[in-house]
Amino acid sequence: MTDHALPELWRTLARYNRWMNGQLYGAAATLTDSERKRDLGAFFHSLHGTLNHLLLTDRVWLGRLGGEPFPVTGLDQELYGDFDELWRERQRTDGDIEALVAGFGALDLDRVVRYRRISGGEAKALPLTVVMTHLFNHQTHHRGQATVLLGQLGRDYGVTDLIALPD
Repeated sequence: MTDHALPELWRTLARYNRWMNGQLYGAAATLTDSERKRDLGAFFHSLHGTLNHLLLTDRVWLGRLGGEPFPVTGLDQELYGDFDELWRERQRTDGDIEALVAGFGALDLDRVVRYRRISGGEAKALPLTVVMTHLFNHQTHHRGQATVLLGQLGRDYGVTDLIALPD
């Protein structure tokens, strides 16, 4: 892989992230608030809880990467109880992720990210390549849970394949 291929992959994954979040939130918007917040036995209980967790953790990582820690009390902390506000903030955060990766180049591949874990508080230092892989993998993992929840609620969320990403 060339020095420029990895930052370009991150830019593609950031676009995919925005697109998939649009798919999920579009399907979620057809539900009532009580349906979105119904405990369906998922790790974060509900569709709302899962979408909230994704926004929270993306903001935590953006804070770590930008040197401005995002204050958090726990991984299940609710940022926004109102769906429309959660969706607006999701869109803003997706834009922040795209802006972050747009600035990455070959020199960033050697960068080390230092932070403290939310669970336990121990200090960590990881290569940016590992952090970015985790960021996008974590999104995919929880969006997979969200698609299951949407399916249980009778909603079609559309195609999820990366190769279907619109140009």
